[in-house]
Amino acid sequence: MEAINRVTVEISVILGRTEMPIRQLLKMGRGAVIDLDAGHEEECWIYANDELIARGEIIMIGDRIGVTISKMISQTQI
Repeated sequence: MEAINRVTVEISVILGRTEMPIRQLLKMGRGAVIDLDAGHEEECWIYANDELIARGEIIMIGDRIGVTISKMISQTQI
């Protein structure tokens, strides 16, 4: 069990996407807002080590943001 506890997994959550010129990105500073192509109630995509594993929904937990898993994705569904 100790060996399993040492394994690391990179989790990424994709809320939405956008395209912008690099010059605009370079001008952005702290607190800048990036408009995404998704609404606040749309599903997000959850990746483990760059592989899609689930879909989820964004939730607020106090002043923090969390994700609740709504659908697991098997490799046959991709």
